[in-house]
Amino acid sequence: MTLKSTAIVVAAVSTTMCLTVNILVAVLNHKEVPGVINMILVGGTTVGIMLAIVAELYDRINGRITALTEFLVARLNEIDMNTNDRNAGFVEGYLLSHGQDAAVVPFGPRLGGRRAMSGGDDRS
Repeated sequence: MTLKSTAIVVAAVSTTMCLTVNILVAVLNHKEVPGVINMILVGGTTVGIMLAIVAELYDRINGRITALTEFLVARLNEIDMNTNDRNAGFVEGYLLSHGQDAAVVPFGPRLGGRRAMSGGDDRS
């Protein structure tokens, strides 16, 4: 049984018990049911209803997130297929124009370039 179904059953049983107890005590004894019992049963009904609402909202949000994720994956795969073809042609063209033994030159160290400063380091 799912959480939503359980919460609905708890709310229905609690409501039925509250009504039944109040009617039976009023008809048979001509007295009132103690307030504590009524509050417990009303509280059970309220908690059951709120839990059912939260469970339904969770299911809806989970479904929307799943649909959004599937759409995003499909779109990224489509972009990847289009981009891969262009990049492959670019790399092949670069290698053909520069020969297969094109040298890779690393960047040299930065001399006197920018320096990160915080507010207290600014002493000119």
